[in-house]
Amino acid sequence: MKHKSTPPDGLVIVDKPAGFTSHDVVAKMRGIAKTRRVGHAGTLDPMATGVLVLGVERATKLLGHLALTEKEYVATIRLGQNTVTDDAEGEITSSTDASGVTREAIDAGIAKLTGDIMQVPSKVSAIKIDGVRSYKRAREGEDFEIPARPVTVSSFTLHAVLPAEAEDGTPVQDLLVSVVCSSGTYVRALARDLGADTGVGGHLTALRRTRVGPYRINDARTLDQLQEELTVMPVAEAAAAAFRRWDVNEEQARLLGNGVRLRLPLFEGSGPIAVFGPDGRFKVLVEDHQGRAKSLAVFA
Repeated sequence: MKHKSTPPDGLVIVDKPAGFTSHDVVAKMRGIAKTRRVGHAGTLDPMATGVLVLGVERATKLLGHLALTEKEYVATIRLGQNTVTDDAEGEITSSTDASGVTREAIDAGIAKLTGDIMQVPSKVSAIKIDGVRSYKRAREGEDFEIPARPVTVSSFTLHAVLPAEAEDGTPVQDLLVSVVCSSGTYVRALARDLGADTGVGGHLTALRRTRVGPYRINDARTLDQLQEELTVMPVAEAAAAAFRRWDVNEEQARLLGNGVRLRLPLFEGSGPIAVFGPDGRFKVLVEDHQGRAKSLAVFA
């Protein structure tokens, strides 16, 4: 009698290839891990590459909390052209000679887009407006506005300015940048807004995510590598890396697992707290609710 193998249980850090949607990667992982219970934390556009965090089996319960963590990118912004999507996937809507844009003007524009800012997401995005995805409204030709929302750009660094020529012969400038930002920040909207500030238009031509929270590109594996050898970060290790840790005794672990809101010790920082029992096992994920531990997800 053939026994069904047990699916892996934990996080998988994927180096997403260009041309794949996040859902494409999830579908591929379902085949590799031989389970339907796979999800992802934080969507990457098809054009983008880099870190995509997947959860398999019980680790899917961590994903909604991991999606809210800080992210890091390297990108190329083209000054001199606007597109429908604010990236290279969309149709070009304008071309302007950008050769006269100075380094000082670029630096000034970047400074305005650094720190706590109000950002209008791209219209071709997954933002919901009155319950309907923004990209769906845009594709149907609807005229609508997306309200600005607060995001934090901790770091927006210009590494190089490369004069170039667009396909139509227009002189443009390609900027090599790195960005560290909060969840919900659109790097292509930063490209669009920098282009607007410099007066020539702008869009994103390349994007690579190098970090999601504590998980870095060095931890990531390509789909081909994962097909050869599935590398899974155990749930306990993933939780310890991503969240603050609270070690409790067996009775506290039992009560917290049953939803009892025990008083929390003082912790620095904010966000979920991973609770570990005396045996070192990851028991429950909690959050601070008026000084008491409110259960978010039970693991043991």
